Amino acid sequence: MALTGAEYLESIRDGREVWLHGEKVADVTTHPGFENSARFLASLYDTLHEDQHRKTLTWTTPRGAVSHKAFMVSRTRRHLAERIAAMEVWARKHYGFMGRTPDYKGGLAVSLGSWPEFFAPHSDNCVRWYEKLADHVLFMNHIGVNPMVDRSKQPHELPDVNIRAVRETDSGIVVRGAKMVGTAAVFTHCNLVFSFSPVPLTDKDKDQALVFIVPTGAPGLKLVSRPSYELAAKTRSPFDHPLSSRFDENDATLLFDDVHVPWENVLIYRDADKANRFFPLARVTQNLMLHGCVRLGVKLEFLVGLLIKMAQQNGTVGFRGVRVRIGEIIGYLHMVKAMVREACSHPDPGPGGSVVPAHRTIFALRALGPMIYPRVRDVMQRLGAGGFIQLPSSASDLLAEELRPFLDTYYRGTGVDAHDRIKLWKLAWDAIGSEFGARQELFERNYAGNEDNVRLENLFLSEQNGDAAAMTGFVDQCLADYDLHGWAARTPWSDD
Repeated sequence: MALTGAEYLESIRDGREVWLHGEKVADVTTHPGFENSARFLASLYDTLHEDQHRKTLTWTTPRGAVSHKAFMVSRTRRHLAERIAAMEVWARKHYGFMGRTPDYKGGLAVSLGSWPEFFAPHSDNCVRWYEKLADHVLFMNHIGVNPMVDRSKQPHELPDVNIRAVRETDSGIVVRGAKMVGTAAVFTHCNLVFSFSPVPLTDKDKDQALVFIVPTGAPGLKLVSRPSYELAAKTRSPFDHPLSSRFDENDATLLFDDVHVPWENVLIYRDADKANRFFPLARVTQNLMLHGCVRLGVKLEFLVGLLIKMAQQNGTVGFRGVRVRIGEIIGYLHMVKAMVREACSHPDPGPGGSVVPAHRTIFALRALGPMIYPRVRDVMQRLGAGGFIQLPSSASDLLAEELRPFLDTYYRGTGVDAHDRIKLWKLAWDAIGSEFGARQELFERNYAGNEDNVRLENLFLSEQNGDAAAMTGFVDQCLADYDLHGWAARTPWSDD
């Protein structure tokens, strides 16, 4: 059965070793740098047990457990549409600002559950983990990027850095090394560790050719957190940091200090070919990106609303240049939502009799997202301009009786008082200008890989699926219409 919010919080009190500002965090559910985000995630789990959300959010697994529909292996277009609707419910709870909620990793679980045969001789491990993830809606992180020590080298050329198996035991393997970037890892139950690199693994990298699952609280696993934006927001009111104070999903580097991985948690071992092919053949990217695209659509919807309200409060909503820019962002919003629908109404066949979002559309969105989001942030900065700098330091200024009359006069907007205008613009600043807001752009730029690689893959796929040949053939058709002597064949406009 899907965890409740209280059960989720209790389940991550497992002695996990999280480091923040040189100290071990005793309990991420009560630490001021993590507690609000943990509680928000718990509230998502509670929706799975609420009558008003049950029909849209949940399904019953073959084992009789109530689960989130993100964990349902899709067999029809309707299943894909149901997954979209369920993902949107949760995305609207955080306005699209949390990219790695448990339903995101439901896409990875689905890829495991639809084709366990790929992981032979570890297929049984795959089935067991899929059922466990789906039946309890477990929060699984996935982490595959090697540390940025020297990207010019193959994994085996940095044996003291990259994750590798250092020895075998009767009960499993022992691994050592590091992986980045563990978004939301501090809040997860477990981590799927793999290799993600534009440079394929070779036979020399067999010690690094691993795919395995490790509990977040495993002995020897250390999570080194980046600065907590939630912790920084604790010095202020939520009025000043309405997003970062509750939606900071955190990012961490995972350090494996001789971590024991039982054989039952191993999916691929010392097999470079399988480790390279895992993501594309199991359609992992398509299943994961479905959530990412749904969430991006929700986030753009929220940001468009912010833009319109900012322009209204500034009295500029009637200016042609302002309207042009807002209209541009609305175009991006509807493009993303339409492409999500297209990807699921014309799906690709997937492994094990499943269907998956169409690769052409999903990979196009994967490349467009990193281009769209910086443009949206740029438009908001241009339209907001000095209004962001003008904001008073904190909510305390509005509570200061001596200062308040001046704020009421000089900080009011078109049709709104100073309180409401400042409140909206604080929200907009947290969305795009605070440390949290700046991280949002960095996250969207690198959400599914580096910007060059996600574009390059569209060409690679076109070469592999025949699209490139069809498009160049279309040009050849035009070239064949004429030659040095005139039209090569009778045409409606020829003199013949």
